[in-house]
Amino acid sequence: MDAQELRSLQAPLKQQYKDDPDAAVITLTANGQLGEGVTCSVQTGGVMAKAGLHPATGGDGLSLCSGDMLLEALVACAGVTLSAVATAIEVDVRSGTVSAEGDLDFRGTLGVDKEAAVGFKNIRLTFDLDTDAEQEQLDTLIKLTERYCVVFQSISNTPEMTVSYS
Repeated sequence: MDAQELRSLQAPLKQQYKDDPDAAVITLTANGQLGEGVTCSVQTGGVMAKAGLHPATGGDGLSLCSGDMLLEALVACAGVTLSAVATAIEVDVRSGTVSAEGDLDFRGTLGVDKEAAVGFKNIRLTFDLDTDAEQEQLDTLIKLTERYCVVFQSISNTPEMTVSYS
Protein backbone atom coordinates (compact mmCIF):
# COMPACT_ATOMS: atom_id res chain seq x y z
CA MET A 1 0.00 0.00 0.00
CA ASP A 2 1.29 3.47 -0.81
CA ALA A 3 0.47 6.84 0.78
CA GLN A 4 -2.24 7.65 -1.78
CA GLU A 5 -4.02 4.32 -1.28
CA LEU A 6 -3.96 4.81 2.50
CA ARG A 7 -5.27 8.38 2.18
CA SER A 8 -8.03 7.15 -0.15
CA LEU A 9 -9.08 4.50 2.36
CA GLN A 10 -9.02 6.84 5.33
CA ALA A 11 -10.32 10.10 3.79
CA PRO A 12 -14.04 9.18 3.90
CA LEU A 13 -13.68 7.93 7.47
CA LYS A 14 -11.87 11.10 8.57
CA GLN A 15 -14.56 13.24 6.95
CA GLN A 16 -17.35 11.21 8.57
CA TYR A 17 -15.70 11.60 11.98
CA LYS A 18 -15.25 15.35 11.46
CA ASP A 19 -18.91 15.70 10.46
CA ASP A 20 -20.19 13.36 13.17
CA PRO A 21 -17.75 12.99 16.09
CA ASP A 22 -20.04 10.43 17.78
CA ALA A 23 -19.53 8.08 14.82
CA ALA A 24 -15.84 7.84 15.75
CA VAL A 25 -16.56 6.45 19.22
CA ILE A 26 -16.62 2.67 18.99
CA THR A 27 -16.69 0.17 21.84
CA LEU A 28 -14.35 -2.77 21.37
CA THR A 29 -15.10 -5.85 23.43
CA ALA A 30 -13.38 -8.98 24.61
CA ASN A 31 -14.97 -11.92 26.40
CA GLY A 32 -13.55 -14.83 28.30
CA GLN A 33 -14.80 -18.11 29.69
CA LEU A 34 -13.42 -19.39 33.00
CA GLY A 35 -11.87 -22.79 32.49
CA GLU A 36 -10.42 -25.71 34.40
CA GLY A 37 -7.88 -24.94 37.06
CA VAL A 38 -6.85 -21.32 37.00
CA THR A 39 -7.46 -20.48 33.32
CA CYS A 40 -9.60 -18.18 31.21
CA SER A 41 -10.17 -18.71 27.49
CA VAL A 42 -10.46 -15.62 25.30
CA GLN A 43 -11.52 -15.49 21.65
CA THR A 44 -8.84 -13.67 19.62
CA GLY A 45 -9.70 -13.46 15.95
CA GLY A 46 -10.48 -16.99 14.88
CA VAL A 47 -8.45 -18.64 17.64
CA MET A 48 -9.26 -19.39 21.25
CA ALA A 49 -6.42 -18.26 23.51
CA LYS A 50 -6.16 -19.93 26.92
CA ALA A 51 -4.57 -17.76 29.58
CA GLY A 52 -3.32 -19.02 32.90
CA LEU A 53 -0.86 -18.32 35.65
CA HIS A 54 2.71 -17.38 34.77
CA PRO A 55 5.23 -19.94 36.06
CA ALA A 56 6.50 -17.27 38.50
CA THR A 57 3.07 -17.41 40.18
CA GLY A 58 2.63 -21.19 40.10
CA GLY A 59 1.55 -21.78 36.50
CA ASP A 60 2.73 -24.73 34.46
CA GLY A 61 3.79 -22.61 31.48
CA LEU A 62 1.31 -24.32 29.14
CA SER A 63 -1.17 -21.42 29.14
CA LEU A 64 -0.59 -17.89 27.91
CA CYS A 65 0.39 -15.28 30.47
CA SER A 66 -1.84 -12.20 30.31
CA GLY A 67 1.22 -10.01 30.93
CA ASP A 68 2.82 -11.48 27.82
CA MET A 69 -0.45 -10.91 25.97
CA LEU A 70 -0.40 -7.23 26.98
CA LEU A 71 3.13 -6.85 25.60
CA GLU A 72 2.10 -8.75 22.46
CA ALA A 73 -0.85 -6.37 21.98
CA LEU A 74 1.54 -3.43 22.37
CA VAL A 75 3.96 -4.89 19.80
CA ALA A 76 1.13 -5.62 17.34
CA CYS A 77 -0.43 -2.18 17.70
CA ALA A 78 2.89 -0.33 17.55
CA GLY A 79 3.96 -2.33 14.49
CA VAL A 80 0.73 -1.67 12.61
CA THR A 81 0.76 2.00 13.63
CA LEU A 82 4.39 2.46 12.60
CA SER A 83 3.67 0.86 9.22
CA ALA A 84 0.64 3.09 8.65
CA VAL A 85 2.51 6.23 9.71
CA ALA A 86 5.52 5.32 7.56
CA THR A 87 3.19 4.86 4.61
CA ALA A 88 1.37 8.14 5.28
CA ILE A 89 4.52 10.25 5.63
CA GLU A 90 6.29 8.32 2.86
CA VAL A 91 9.18 6.96 4.88
CA ASP A 92 10.42 3.79 3.20
CA VAL A 93 10.85 1.03 5.77
CA ARG A 94 12.02 -2.10 3.96
CA SER A 95 11.58 -4.35 6.98
CA GLY A 96 11.84 -4.28 10.73
CA THR A 97 11.08 -5.82 14.05
CA VAL A 98 9.19 -4.56 17.07
CA SER A 99 9.82 -5.88 20.56
CA ALA A 100 8.59 -5.08 24.03
CA GLU A 101 9.95 -6.09 27.41
CA GLY A 102 8.40 -5.36 30.75
CA ASP A 103 9.62 -5.71 34.30
CA LEU A 104 7.29 -7.28 36.87
CA ASP A 105 7.82 -7.84 40.57
CA PHE A 106 5.73 -10.92 41.30
CA ARG A 107 5.79 -10.18 45.04
CA GLY A 108 3.04 -7.64 44.30
CA THR A 109 0.58 -9.90 42.51
CA LEU A 110 1.20 -12.73 44.98
CA GLY A 111 0.59 -10.43 47.95
CA VAL A 112 4.02 -11.18 49.42
CA ASP A 113 4.92 -7.50 49.80
CA LYS A 114 2.19 -4.86 49.98
CA GLU A 115 4.73 -2.22 48.91
CA ALA A 116 5.60 -4.08 45.70
CA ALA A 117 3.70 -2.84 42.67
CA VAL A 118 1.15 -5.08 40.98
CA GLY A 119 1.78 -4.74 37.28
CA PHE A 120 4.61 -3.62 35.08
CA LYS A 121 7.14 -1.21 36.60
CA ASN A 122 8.85 -0.51 33.27
CA ILE A 123 8.03 -1.33 29.67
CA ARG A 124 10.55 -0.90 26.88
CA LEU A 125 9.35 -0.76 23.27
CA THR A 126 12.05 -1.14 20.63
CA PHE A 127 11.96 -0.83 16.85
CA ASP A 128 14.78 -2.21 14.69
CA LEU A 129 14.18 -0.80 11.22
CA ASP A 130 15.83 -1.42 7.87
CA THR A 131 15.52 2.02 6.27
CA ASP A 132 17.56 4.76 4.66
CA ALA A 133 15.43 7.44 6.31
CA GLU A 134 17.23 10.40 7.84
CA GLN A 135 17.31 10.91 11.60
CA GLU A 136 14.68 13.68 11.48
CA GLN A 137 12.30 11.43 9.53
CA LEU A 138 12.85 8.57 11.99
CA ASP A 139 12.25 10.89 14.95
CA THR A 140 8.97 11.98 13.37
CA LEU A 141 8.01 8.39 12.58
CA ILE A 142 8.55 7.27 16.18
CA LYS A 143 6.87 10.37 17.64
CA LEU A 144 3.77 9.83 15.49
CA THR A 145 3.75 6.09 16.20
CA GLU A 146 3.71 6.81 19.93
CA ARG A 147 0.99 9.40 19.47
CA TYR A 148 -1.36 7.23 17.40
CA CYS A 149 -0.77 3.75 18.86
CA VAL A 150 -3.93 2.92 20.83
CA VAL A 151 -2.30 0.36 23.13
CA PHE A 152 0.75 2.56 23.81
CA GLN A 153 -1.48 5.51 24.70
CA SER A 154 -3.79 3.35 26.83
CA ILE A 155 -0.85 2.04 28.86
CA SER A 156 0.84 5.46 29.08
CA ASN A 157 -2.31 7.38 30.02
CA THR A 158 -4.27 5.11 32.28
CA PRO A 159 -7.90 5.03 31.11
CA GLU A 160 -10.76 5.37 33.56
CA MET A 161 -11.77 1.85 34.51
CA THR A 162 -14.80 0.38 36.20
CA VAL A 163 -15.44 -3.16 37.38
CA SER A 164 -18.85 -4.74 37.83
CA TYR A 165 -20.19 -8.20 38.53
CA SER A 166 -23.47 -10.09 38.50
